[in-house]
Amino acid sequence: MKAVQYFTAEQLERSLQMSQAERLQFLDDYRRLHGARTHSSKSKLISLKIPEDLLDVFKQQCELNGVKYQTQIKQLMRDYLLESV
Repeated sequence: MKAVQYFTAEQLERSLQMSQAERLQFLDDYRRLHGARTHSSKSKLISLKIPEDLLDVFKQQCELNGVKYQTQIKQLMRDYLLESV
């Protein structure tokens, strides 16, 4: 069974300002972001400059919470995307 996606009134209002192509792209991107993840999902290696003190504290906080810091960075990215939809 496929999940039903519910959108907020604000999201629907914003969609009215999009072209049909933009709506289709949004829905495709949303589906890919929230679709079932498999172990075969590709990851992309990136290079990112972060101040050392910020990274050190972030790693320490993740370690205290029993979370790998790179996993936490990915979760923060997903959370940000969900909030901005």
